[in-house]
Amino acid sequence: MAPADGDLLARLRAGEQQAFRELVGAYQGAMRAVAWAIVGASLADEVVQDAWLAVVRHLDGFQERASLKTWLLTITANTAKSRLRQIRQEVSLEDLPAPHGSIDDARFAADGHWSPAPFAWHEDSPEALLAEEELRECLEKTLLSLSEMQRSVVLLRERQGLALEDICNLLGLSLSNVRVLLHRGRLKLFATLEHFEETGQC
Repeated sequence: MAPADGDLLARLRAGEQQAFRELVGAYQGAMRAVAWAIVGASLADEVVQDAWLAVVRHLDGFQERASLKTWLLTITANTAKSRLRQIRQEVSLEDLPAPHGSIDDARFAADGHWSPAPFAWHEDSPEALLAEEELRECLEKTLLSLSEMQRSVVLLRERQGLALEDICNLLGLSLSNVRVLLHRGRLKLFATLEHFEETGQC
């Protein structure tokens, strides 16, 4: 565990309320993304609530073999999968059609990041700052337009920085399916970015 994890864990076990608020603030988004991917939007919040209850119940039993984040997301994934079994639904991507274009798209480096990086919107003028805010709103709209699983994979990778293998384990997907979902999501975000650069509009 990272030193910061150890400090936070000690405060949590001491019952410090501020530590719990920090924990929720840091990981609620990632937990919801995992739950959303497994059970869908309608049940995601319930799953996260159940996961937090499990976290509180089992906090003293956490053996610190993994990071606090990994432990939280694993509990969330297990809670979501349990809920999914209860309602007898299945999440399967085996019948995904082939993606349009190659996953080895020249716009992405071997590690999956932009290559070259997208145009940077970091200038200090009011006009530039307004454009940056408008671009952020456009990208958020595009994220919301993605399928639940696609959006979750993109958020877990890009916002939470999880490794592809960790996403596979949490969501119960093959590496190839995760790569497809991530690639498609990035292509849509990149198209939004290109359109905004050309027109200044979503």
